[in-house]
Amino acid sequence: MPALGPRRLAAVAAALVLAVTAPATAASAAPDTPAALREVLFVGNNWDGTADVLDSGGDFGRIGRINVIPDKEQRMAEIKADPIKWIYFMGIRNSVGEGHDQFVDDMYATPDGSAMVVSRPSFADVVSLDLATGAVKWRFPMSGYRADHMAVSPDGTRVAVSASTSNTVHVLDIETGRQVGSFATGDKPHENVFSRDGRYLWNMSIGEVNNALDAPWLDWTKGDRRITVVDATTFRQVKVIDMRQRLDAIGLKDYSDAVRPAAFSPDESKLYFQVSFFNGFFEYDVATDRITRTKTLPKNPATSEDRTTWVNDSRHHGITMKPDGTKLCVAGTMDDYATVVDRTTLQEGPLVPVSKPYWATVSGDGKSCVVSESGADRVTAIDFATGEKTVSVPVGDHPQRVRLARVPANWSGPSAG
Repeated sequence: MPALGPRRLAAVAAALVLAVTAPATAASAAPDTPAALREVLFVGNNWDGTADVLDSGGDFGRIGRINVIPDKEQRMAEIKADPIKWIYFMGIRNSVGEGHDQFVDDMYATPDGSAMVVSRPSFADVVSLDLATGAVKWRFPMSGYRADHMAVSPDGTRVAVSASTSNTVHVLDIETGRQVGSFATGDKPHENVFSRDGRYLWNMSIGEVNNALDAPWLDWTKGDRRITVVDATTFRQVKVIDMRQRLDAIGLKDYSDAVRPAAFSPDESKLYFQVSFFNGFFEYDVATDRITRTKTLPKNPATSEDRTTWVNDSRHHGITMKPDGTKLCVAGTMDDYATVVDRTTLQEGPLVPVSKPYWATVSGDGKSCVVSESGADRVTAIDFATGEKTVSVPVGDHPQRVRLARVPANWSGPSAG
């Protein structure tokens, strides 16, 4: 066998080193490898203080359930010790809560899927819950006395939360709960929407929805309702949009200007939004700053025309868009149906009977609209292509918000839950 030259010796030595050290290197890197995640739907059961976790498509089967108020005794002790907090707590129960406490309004997952972040109206806070144990990781007490809708930044690092009684939006670091900024809004901030690039944050304030001054001529009593757009880094106001002026411009002086749920087109050139008391929605052109189309949807003949009987001034509450921008899905809350609407023609499809649908979102595969049936304690999927119902799944008491999320692939519920 011929002698090995210096270069060949070096090559053989390097190969031996790699062969010996490669397994150890791979093993040492394993702890830093992100855990595998699966896409799910979070369903907030507002009245019983739980969140169901469902498959994000297919049969939407339930994977697990988490208690979102593990600290209930501590929170209740604090509320009972403070007369003002107690008054507001009971006020929520007897007004927007329809005789029930509101324990979960909105929820999202952290980017790594380790925790669920929840806004809890009756406790006026936001908490992060460890999905492995169910324990509270952090808690942020809101300014004022009630927490409402949230939104997560596109990069998943920040969560914006409406403090509905202090006319403020708090923006928190989703991992630590530390406030990174806040801004003032109109009366009763509600929906929050980040722009796709994360540059802007839109907030819709809905004004006073808990009184019985619901006649069109008393609309002025509902307060300062507007869209506030801020820079999502500095939280400085960029624009204020008062839909009162835009509605008046198209002859709809008797329509409410309280913007409720809203959905942007994929290119964010159009905003589709619902308002209080209206069975339908509007199309708003962002560039020209005007309402370009109005869609009136059918009324349910069984729905009372007495506005004071409509929950929190809603007639329709919940709107989402198919990811390709071709279809909208609308929750006709007080009219007990949901329907898919063609975005080009604004022609609605079948009116799918559902019980007090409170929200609409899109399934993980983008093929279905998923609505929460708060009156029947279930969520229902409607096929975007046919407009027909495909499946209904039972959940907890009074489901409201439904959000896509990611959790560990093998998760089936908290170990202590």
